[in-house]
Amino acid sequence: MSYRHILFAADFSPDALKVGERAKNLAKLDGARLSMIHVVEDMNISLGGGYELLPVLPELPDAVLLSESRAALGELAHKLDLTDRADLWVVNAPSTKEGILGAAKEHGADLIVVGSHGRHGLALLLGSTANAVLHGAPCDVLAVRI
Repeated sequence: MSYRHILFAADFSPDALKVGERAKNLAKLDGARLSMIHVVEDMNISLGGGYELLPVLPELPDAVLLSESRAALGELAHKLDLTDRADLWVVNAPSTKEGILGAAKEHGADLIVVGSHGRHGLALLLGSTANAVLHGAPCDVLAVRI
């Protein structure tokens, strides 16, 4: 199958380069557009039971995390030699899954590439994020074992 738009979900782990290389090579083989995304999960939570919405931390840390994540994503793109050849997105979302799936739908990705920690037991075959993305994706998902 040939892909037109590949979305690489970067988590900045030490193995992100390996996953990124796989996404880069697939995009090169297919002549596909490549986008990189990192999701900063909302740090604010709501308390049930009639309580008002109470932020755990002020909004400032989200802005700082977004800025730091943009810099880290740019650095990862540079290490992958993708600085001028990939779209870079840092998004704030309630969950990593929602951020990745939302971007895939919005931008028409037909393949999502994520890293997956190979753990023992069927329930731990995929990491929680990779598993959530796999089961909710509107397109193919490649879980690269790391």
